[in-house]
Amino acid sequence: MKARNVLVFPAGTEIGLEIFNALRGCKETQVFGAGQAVSNPAQLVFDDYHLLPNISEPGWLTALVALCQRLQIDYIYPAYDDVIVALQDVTEQLSCAVIAASAETCRITRSKSQTYRALHGCVKVPRVFAEPAQVERFPVFVKPDRGQGSQGATRADDAKALEIACAAVSEPLICEYLPGEEFTVDCFSDRERGLLFAAARRRVRMRNGIAVNSVSEDLPGIERIAAAIGDRLRMRGPWFFQVKRAEDGELTLLEVAPRIAGSMALNRVRGVNFPLLGIYEHERLPLGLLTYAGSVEIDRALANRYRHSIEFSVAYIDLDDTLILRGEVNLPVLALIFQCLNRGIGVKLITRHRFDVQATLSQYRLAGIFDEVIHIVDGRPKSAFIKEADAILVDDSFAERLDVTRQCGIHTFDCSMIEMLLNAPAPARV
Repeated sequence: MKARNVLVFPAGTEIGLEIFNALRGCKETQVFGAGQAVSNPAQLVFDDYHLLPNISEPGWLTALVALCQRLQIDYIYPAYDDVIVALQDVTEQLSCAVIAASAETCRITRSKSQTYRALHGCVKVPRVFAEPAQVERFPVFVKPDRGQGSQGATRADDAKALEIACAAVSEPLICEYLPGEEFTVDCFSDRERGLLFAAARRRVRMRNGIAVNSVSEDLPGIERIAAAIGDRLRMRGPWFFQVKRAEDGELTLLEVAPRIAGSMALNRVRGVNFPLLGIYEHERLPLGLLTYAGSVEIDRALANRYRHSIEFSVAYIDLDDTLILRGEVNLPVLALIFQCLNRGIGVKLITRHRFDVQATLSQYRLAGIFDEVIHIVDGRPKSAFIKEADAILVDDSFAERLDVTRQCGIHTFDCSMIEMLLNAPAPARV
């Protein structure tokens, strides 16, 4: 299968970096970045980064069309809220597809007031005051109707503060103040089957509106809320919404966004690769989810770090499209192998390789690093060879992982998930 060429634009946002991290280890995609000629992390992260004007600058569309044709781009992943709407408005002029919800849904969700009107009676939305004079009780919350990342958002504790807050932003929206815990709910929907995944994460620590520390949370009733939003707005592909507890404890909607979120990494390492699934949903391919159900915490202090409860004594590693990807050694997988060796964890190669396995390992300078090499030539499933109850399997094949999970009851990972294992501290030694 030919790899899909995916352009992330603008690539230097937190959204763009998460799309890159999700797709860089997938054999199904080749990832390109594009954005302005200004300092941004994408220029140091993407192997293939291209300069494009901002969507507010003249000629941006002409430059984008030319770049997509030159790179033979199959899909664009918009990585900023205004870019989502801009691209959906010009899809007919592009030679590739845009992975996003419909243009109507994107326009509705770009405005919080339109979102609240569209979902009124469907889920609990905050009370909105048409003008400051309507406010009888403080505090209230003021935010831009079209904004993101809490930019311009202010708590007003009295009438004077409310006046100042409203003057500070364009199109101010005055809402009831919600004092409780705040959650983001990462979702994935199929246009025909509806909601396929919804999982909440508590926003523990935020910086510039971005959740830099989140913990997965079992939030009763959240799937019902997600399904109601998804059905009303006809969501498709990856999206998320945010809720906050009102004074009475009821979960109340803050916003809905039809895009990838940076901290979706928390659920990516649990098995839901939102950017890849978005491509599959667009192509109408069969979708299956295999998720790790335990609690995960993510901390984004300039890098993703995870805390989990998975302990294992041996790691089974696949060869083709896992350890060897596109004719090169897959460095994160190799790092995982040596991390296991450093920690006294066994490592076994398990493969259906068509050629001489030892010769291939020697070719890539990988000979001698495995405790055992299991070469399957008789068609038996990999689950027949895994005996340890506390093993893990790293394999690019969903079918192999699903069989091993069902038959052996162990945790399985693809290449986009092992970041959780690599960036987690070693278990404490007694």
